Amino acid sequence: MAKRVCESVYLVGGGGLSDPRDCLVYLLDLGELVLIDCGAGPGWPRIADHIHSIGRDPAEVHTLVLTHAHVDHIGAASQVKAVSGCRVVAHALDAPVVERPDPERTAASWYGLVLPAVEVDLVVEAPRHRLELRGGSVELIHTPGHTPGSLVALTDTPDGHRVLFGQDIHGPFHPAFDSDLPRWRRSMDELLGLGADILCEGHYGVFHGAEAVRSFIEEHLALNA
Repeated sequence: MAKRVCESVYLVGGGGLSDPRDCLVYLLDLGELVLIDCGAGPGWPRIADHIHSIGRDPAEVHTLVLTHAHVDHIGAASQVKAVSGCRVVAHALDAPVVERPDPERTAASWYGLVLPAVEVDLVVEAPRHRLELRGGSVELIHTPGHTPGSLVALTDTPDGHRVLFGQDIHGPFHPAFDSDLPRWRRSMDELLGLGADILCEGHYGVFHGAEAVRSFIEEHLALNA
């Protein structure tokens, strides 16, 4: 079943929940459903089941935010769009890789997967972009480093939490991804100033409390000094 993070936020995929190749997949229920990444592809039926488990239908997904163009985060995008007709969102610097997948840039070759192409409906170009939804909003922030077009998402929940969806803020960094460590460090410095008290990370799990969020980011800054 889906795991509740806080009001309006659920963990619906990743690891033991869907498929071992999936990143952690999060769902925001802000009247309209926002999916933060969607896994590598094979695990999508189980992710859909977890969405059903909270009383919502995968066909209701309004927006799919692709935080960057790696297969473990975007592989199911074509399936999600086919089921829901959702708008797919990605940053301008990663959107071409989503629409014309390259097995190295997307890491599909690392996972032994073939990545279907999907059209990006909303290409984010500004440093910050706000998605307005019926029951709230999500701010997308460009955080280059892991990939050129990496995004994080930030939302304030009805129960008073500031939730940061920082999917791969830990890295890794590789020439095939066009990673840039100096830009990543600047991105992490920006995240430290956001005041988030919950971090939903893409592989390390959920961190509760502002101090835990700060410690995670600072730990990885130290590891990549």
